[in-house]
Amino acid sequence: MSEIASLLFANEAFYLAFRNRDFAGMDALWASQTDVSCIHPGWDSLDNREDVMASWRGILDNADSPPVESRGARAKVWNGAGLVICYELVEQNVLVATNVFVKEGAGWKMVHHQAGPCRVSPNGLGEEPEPISVQ
Repeated sequence: MSEIASLLFANEAFYLAFRNRDFAGMDALWASQTDVSCIHPGWDSLDNREDVMASWRGILDNADSPPVESRGARAKVWNGAGLVICYELVEQNVLVATNVFVKEGAGWKMVHHQAGPCRVSPNGLGEEPEPISVQ
């Protein structure tokens, strides 16, 4: 599997854990040997693994949290780091997300997630673009 395909697989696993409210799966996707951070829409920056994972536990355990769907993922890889930019569909809203990964062992682990509103309409997303690669 190419580095780009492997990175996109890790990104999709993140959204699968999100959709399935799978805290154990979410926890396994985040780096444990590298500092992590997260900025949820409207939240302050979370800058350590304990706070980041506590935020995910709260979101995933909340029955009122809306489902999230990922679209249009584009990936870049360089020197053991990976970046995925994609859109998140949350009810009728569109967010743009930045997901940063590093290699830990044989796999990609998330070190940063940030999502915020953007001006793209859900109908304007169209077909999935081809992933791009910088190596």
